[in-house]
Amino acid sequence: MKKTILMLAALLMTVGLQAKSDKSHKAKEKTTLQKKRSGNPILPEFHADPEVMYSRQTGKFYIYSTTDGAPGWGGYYFTVFSSSNLCDWHHEGIMLDLGTSQVKWASGNAWAPCIEEKQQKDGSYKYYFYYSGHDIERNRKSIGVAVSDSPTGPFTDLGHPLVYDKPEGVRGGQQIDVDVFTDPKTGKSYLYWGNGYLAGAELADDMLSLVPGTTRVLTPQGGTLQDYAFREGAYVFYRQGTYYFLWSVDDTGSPNYHVAYGTSSSPLGPIMVAKDPVVLIQDPEQEIYGPAHNSVLQIPGRDEWYVVYHRINKDYLLPEPHGPGFHRQVCIDRMEFNPDGTIRRVRPTQEGVAPVKVKKVKKAKKD
Repeated sequence: MKKTILMLAALLMTVGLQAKSDKSHKAKEKTTLQKKRSGNPILPEFHADPEVMYSRQTGKFYIYSTTDGAPGWGGYYFTVFSSSNLCDWHHEGIMLDLGTSQVKWASGNAWAPCIEEKQQKDGSYKYYFYYSGHDIERNRKSIGVAVSDSPTGPFTDLGHPLVYDKPEGVRGGQQIDVDVFTDPKTGKSYLYWGNGYLAGAELADDMLSLVPGTTRVLTPQGGTLQDYAFREGAYVFYRQGTYYFLWSVDDTGSPNYHVAYGTSSSPLGPIMVAKDPVVLIQDPEQEIYGPAHNSVLQIPGRDEWYVVYHRINKDYLLPEPHGPGFHRQVCIDRMEFNPDGTIRRVRPTQEGVAPVKVKKVKKAKKD
């Protein structure tokens, strides 16, 4: 009997120690998760001009970008990466290839894409992917659009450019660096584009054409290369009654390439440049150069914001022979606001961000 009691006591002690060990292990796992950061850059190899999106359909984050590292910015296809937490990114493959019959009107220079997820009346989703490429017929850069039922494709191209001319009165510049924005107040969508100038127009309901007569030249005036002189890479978002316009300053190959911003009461301007307009700029002490051409992400249902941008790899700075800024890498950092709604200057980091969890938004019921 005594032997049985001793054995039972030993068993209970073992179980207790195991439970304590399991609890300690779980606590350690939780601490490790809390300490984990994405690190910067977040994508492998060379990518630039990142567009970030959260998909309500899949509950995942996606990044689309210019495939970089080719001389003369000669990339000809777009890839997509997915993540469930903003830290661990999975390569989903090539989703649009300008070097094949998939896009007949363009021969290459696959640059600076953007994408919009639109829920249809039946509850399904469609994805409208806008991008710039070299227009074979016109021998210049133009903007195209491709459509899919999935954020990773396959995508079907419209078959011809959506935008190929400069707005009336604009001289110089290129039809590149496209952005798409849907106004949460009205449900209307808008397209923005331009290098050397900024134009915007309302998109038709089909998302495949512009509403005639709505194109506006929105270029912020003035500034210098040290603060807000507009160059390219506009990005538009809405927060608490204000439309924010972000853009890139200086040349994409310059370590001084950086992000500035202004605000408006309308998605088609006019834009009022912020008093302290610089959002993101180089930090040589951390060997961070040329952080710009960004997109912005709001975590659904929360006033929590992130900026996704590219920077020049420190081993490929100007001057030659390293190349004028086509060895760029994608990074992510937090973006915060002051109580008056102005954007606090972002501190670019090597650490990146902590994991983010989002409850998947339920699909709307079909009629």
